[in-house]
Amino acid sequence: MESGKIDQDKKPAATWKIWTQRRYVLTMLVFCGYFNIYLLRTNMSIGIVIMTQNRYTTLDNGTVVNIGPEFEWDNVIQGYILSSFFYGYITTQLLGGLIGNKIGGKLVFGGGIAVTALVTLISPWLAELSVYALLVARILMGVFEGVTYSSLYVLWVKWIPPSERSRSTTQAMSGSYLGAVFALMFFAYLGEIAGWRSIFWFSGSVGLLWFAAWVYATSESPQTDPKISPEERDYIEHSLRASQVSKAHKVQWKALFTSGAVWSLNVALFCETWGFYTLLTLLPKYFKDVFQFDISKSGLASALPYISISIMMHVCGQLADRIIAKKWLTLTKTRKTFMCIGFFSQTGFMLGAAFWGQAAGTVFCLAMAVGLGAFAIATVGVNALDIAPLHSGLVFGIANTWGTVPGIISPTIAGYVISTDNPTVEQWRIIFYITAGLYFFGAIFFVLFASGKRQDWDLEEKVNDVDLKVLTRKNSK
Repeated sequence: MESGKIDQDKKPAATWKIWTQRRYVLTMLVFCGYFNIYLLRTNMSIGIVIMTQNRYTTLDNGTVVNIGPEFEWDNVIQGYILSSFFYGYITTQLLGGLIGNKIGGKLVFGGGIAVTALVTLISPWLAELSVYALLVARILMGVFEGVTYSSLYVLWVKWIPPSERSRSTTQAMSGSYLGAVFALMFFAYLGEIAGWRSIFWFSGSVGLLWFAAWVYATSESPQTDPKISPEERDYIEHSLRASQVSKAHKVQWKALFTSGAVWSLNVALFCETWGFYTLLTLLPKYFKDVFQFDISKSGLASALPYISISIMMHVCGQLADRIIAKKWLTLTKTRKTFMCIGFFSQTGFMLGAAFWGQAAGTVFCLAMAVGLGAFAIATVGVNALDIAPLHSGLVFGIANTWGTVPGIISPTIAGYVISTDNPTVEQWRIIFYITAGLYFFGAIFFVLFASGKRQDWDLEEKVNDVDLKVLTRKNSK
């Protein structure tokens, strides 16, 4: 080996003290960040059920009197409240990657969560003030949280070697589902014991505590991290050398927006998030309407699908990296295979949930649909790094813009489809039909147009006298 160089495959010595490996520290804190994002995003799904349910009081003579809900919002208004977050969220997807490239992903990712947490803390007061004040607050939360996902790719591309990207991104993303599990289960009990306001106070406070830890424990890059070992820094730099460029080059917008690989990611994320947001926002209400579950029982039933995906995310990330490392499949075939497994499984089990007719069977089908969806999510979470590492934040921002649209229209459509006074199983089945159909379409589109190869428009011709285009294509085979 030449002096001053290290073996590309030589990693820092393994140790059970994972906090000494700074890229793992980053992954763990991103995991916790995702956890908080979904606490802040899911609190309204539980809170609104308590806010709009009938309240009862007992008179001195023992008579129980229904005094009505604290907020008399019909299903249409509730649909707008649940979707209002995404009106803001969709506006800043592209900005996250662009601003992250300018001022750093650490500040944008952490700051977006911190501001969202602050607004959450005052949401109970705003709800009491006016439904319009609450709607504005939720839109504002979406604006600031919208920058988080795409800005994070600015950090991933600096910190995570290509051979570890599937597992790192999926391990971090599993925090989203663990956050959803925790929110759906814990917030239901917290709301019953301490009232719906406590849900917002708790999630806002935890978000601010995470932000303090994030600022203290993370750095923008291995080069600026004072705690990283020389061995780990050299390993990361050497692993990333093929995907780095000497200087940023102008974005080829036309090539980007006409790229089949980009559009396959856009469509896949739209279809996946349609199902995810539909279930996340509507499951508590579904179990209450169809099976007459109380809020605590519906919270538990709604959480079970996300327990399954929290586990499966880790399995899928490790499996994808192993398949690629062992060269059992090419990178492109691995991504397409995982997407098909995820989407076709979700299609079948979503239809099963629509027709089972019993609570236990419905919960089983939903748990399988969401859990096996980890194969698809493991793919969309990393594919932007495959096809455009230099512009991965921008590409994912575009894809997540499309992925945000379901969060806006899905609860709103449900509000019009499902009756306020007498919701029926047949009305709820329409929601499941739409979701299953989109999963099926997403699988077909991804197989036809997706890629795992770095795209030409992401490349400069020369980097340090090496033909990067040729090098990248060799590594992608």
